[in-house]
Amino acid sequence: MQGVGEIKDILMRAIAELQEEGLEPDILLVGPGFLEHSAEILRDCRLRIYKIEELGYDAVVADSKYLGQIKRASRRISVEPLLKESEMWEELKKLEV
Repeated sequence: MQGVGEIKDILMRAIAELQEEGLEPDILLVGPGFLEHSAEILRDCRLRIYKIEELGYDAVVADSKYLGQIKRASRRISVEPLLKESEMWEELKKLEV
């Protein structure tokens, strides 16, 4: 998938947003689809990673101390839009003559 760099950027942006709000993101809840497309990135992310089947192609970056207590303690991200965009570009390449 060509969006691996984009996934890393989105993940780092979510972590930075939480840090700017004074939180300390320390866990990443990932769905199997997200894990499938971002495994190489997750090896270097320094967060505790938990696979949650129900998340599908999404992931949640969170500060575990405040998760469930305050809404802004987490950020949900998804690889699904990137996959759809990638599929669209592949289809367009097939149409080129």
